[in-house]
Amino acid sequence: MITSETKNTSLNDLIHRLSGCSGAHPHEHPRDLSVNKAQEIIAQFIQPIHQVEKIGILQALGRILAEDVISGMSVPAHDNSAMDGYAFAGDALSETDESTYRIVGAAYAGRPFQGSVAEGECVRIMTGAVMPDGCDTVVPIELSDQVGDTQIKIPAGRLQAGNNRRRAGEDLAIGKTALRKGKRIRPADLGLLASLGIAEITVQRRLRVAFFSTGDELRSLNEPLDVGCIYDSNRYTLHAMLTRLGCELIDMGVVKDDPILLESCFRNATESADVVITTGGVSVGDADYTRQIMSQLGEVASWSIAMRPGRPMAFGKLNSNGKSAYLFGLPGNPVAVMVTFYFFVKQALLHMQGAENATPILVPATSKFPIKKRPGRTEYQRGIVELNAQGELEVSITGSQGSGILRSMSEANCMIVLDHDHNEVHAGDRVKLVLFDGLI
Repeated sequence: MITSETKNTSLNDLIHRLSGCSGAHPHEHPRDLSVNKAQEIIAQFIQPIHQVEKIGILQALGRILAEDVISGMSVPAHDNSAMDGYAFAGDALSETDESTYRIVGAAYAGRPFQGSVAEGECVRIMTGAVMPDGCDTVVPIELSDQVGDTQIKIPAGRLQAGNNRRRAGEDLAIGKTALRKGKRIRPADLGLLASLGIAEITVQRRLRVAFFSTGDELRSLNEPLDVGCIYDSNRYTLHAMLTRLGCELIDMGVVKDDPILLESCFRNATESADVVITTGGVSVGDADYTRQIMSQLGEVASWSIAMRPGRPMAFGKLNSNGKSAYLFGLPGNPVAVMVTFYFFVKQALLHMQGAENATPILVPATSKFPIKKRPGRTEYQRGIVELNAQGELEVSITGSQGSGILRSMSEANCMIVLDHDHNEVHAGDRVKLVLFDGLI
């Protein structure tokens, strides 16, 4: 979270304090930042938004709660049966002798038994039905023996007093916090809200994200390919990844390496969005104007991050005509775009919305084969994880791991995260994974 110490700190000062290098000048070549350090700088520089809106729960999936949801009722509202069976007072159950009860009525879900149940009596009851007065135990049908239409017998030792009764408030008690501020709403949360009779909740407004690709060689779909040109894939993966995060999208297309066009696009994006994401034009050797214009319009650091893929990256804040937006300048290679998005941008966007627990969960697995790894950088290898004959997770890489091979991401179902100081991996070594399910 942003603290009073970091709110007014310039990006350059923050980088210097946390990493010992400035790196704000577009032509400066700072020493490599570790992934963890870059994530820390981003987290401390970005400030959460504070605009909220009230929406119906059917529109709330994936949104971030802006305030705690307090239960106005107990769930369940009454003691009720967890089984189809017979309800009775369990204090007379015998551990050694058969117990006999007389059936005096029936209780259904939504139609309670009217009256009370005396000692030696029971009520036929359905799952979810309110427990009748005087009853605290339910014997399932299959554990009892019905004698005609009027009696049941329960063999000794079949159950204990209090069994198969759901208590009022067992799920959630009145006045308790049902969902906490910062939670990203999932399907189960919608069900919980509905169970409390809550039709609307207050959420953070959607982030507005403008994105575009740079490069004279790029073409959008349905455009002819000239010699040496390629179709732009990055905008389409960004579109999908941002959609998964519930952002409002501003697709600004492909922008050629022209200083006037680039500056106009950066200004339009800054004036209409909370965040601007670009792909391409951030490498040290790029012979274009992207990095230069980024720095002219705001406070932008051009980083070399100790990672593979995704080494070059720009981060900062742009300003134009009194408006401002955070900037993420991602590499141009397709896999590098996806990796930097998921391990830098996604966490930042969730942080801006006040989301809790934005850090990816790492799952342990065994590597089936050796994996080459150079210490001194974090590597993200595309992998295929599966259960072996012993029911344990095993992972292997998808083949060539080049940052331009988008097929390696399409074929993978996880990413193998090899930490900064990790050496090469031997077959049988334990590694950490980020599963793609729910990520990509």
